[in-house]
Amino acid sequence: MSHETPVSPRPARRLSHVRRRVVTARTLRERGVSAAAAGERCRPGGPWRMPLPGVYLLHPGPPTGEERLHAVLLYAAGPERVPGPACPGPADRAAGREARAVITGPAALALHGFSSTPPLSALEHIDVLVPHTRRLRPAGCARVVRTRRLPVPEEITGLSVAPVPRALADTAARTVEAAAVRRMLTEAVRGGHCEARAVLRELARARLLGRPHLADAVDALLAESRSVAESLLYGLVRAHSLPEPCWNVDLRLPGGPHLGGVDAYWPEQAVAVEIDVRDGTGVEGGTRPPAYARKRERLRGRGVTVVHVTAAALRDRPAQQAAVVRTALVTAPERGPVPHVEVLPR
Repeated sequence: MSHETPVSPRPARRLSHVRRRVVTARTLRERGVSAAAAGERCRPGGPWRMPLPGVYLLHPGPPTGEERLHAVLLYAAGPERVPGPACPGPADRAAGREARAVITGPAALALHGFSSTPPLSALEHIDVLVPHTRRLRPAGCARVVRTRRLPVPEEITGLSVAPVPRALADTAARTVEAAAVRRMLTEAVRGGHCEARAVLRELARARLLGRPHLADAVDALLAESRSVAESLLYGLVRAHSLPEPCWNVDLRLPGGPHLGGVDAYWPEQAVAVEIDVRDGTGVEGGTRPPAYARKRERLRGRGVTVVHVTAAALRDRPAQQAAVVRTALVTAPERGPVPHVEVLPR
């Protein structure tokens, strides 16, 4: 049989635009191409390739990075996959069309635009999440990761991709080099991909925080998150014409105990701003860490008004945060005499 001879009444060129020239055996059957005919075209020297079981590449060359990703998702979704959007939205999920496979790991981070992970073309394997009930074998470049918590995917170039925090946790689970994990976590915050608290929660859910090589990476993540938040707070004060505070100071009672450090303090109004990079939640539990609570109670007990802010609020709602601080400053006389505390650099 000549490889140029059409194998069905529907020419192959009609199929080359389906899924960017990556299709399943089911799709071919629906278009009149039998399994035997498809296999014939995938022989050495033929015009097609079969990079994964049941998935066909409708050209003879090697797959592009995007074609590999589509092939992995089609393979992981399975032959029984109900046709629907690659990344179901709320209406699709309400109709029962949940994602059956989600790209995660380094491939997902590369799709999110991370520079600290290898490019797609350099990845030997592509990690794909599937429900834990699936009994799907790894094949070719597809590395199957079964999970009880299939995340709601984000759509990137028509692909179902894990959100950044989940992709980071899945990557960290397979990465033993501490420096590599540190680079990824800090880039997540520095690049504005997500908040530190979301990463910490995913790492905690995956039970990764106890791994020694992650300790320094988590410290770096929190330090980077604080640095970003401090820059946002500086910009907020200036952009909204708030009085200049004392920055990054320790508060202490005259001749008495240490009350705690704050990120900004207006001594004439006894108003402090405290940045919480963990967004007021503990890593393991759902309550504020005791140290935060004790410090806030000490400050409030001495008459200091504490405004609690997060990096997300400073970035997404700066006008609202500025209004909260301004209100605290303006209403200071209503709260009585200003307590006298020592303001020390920290």
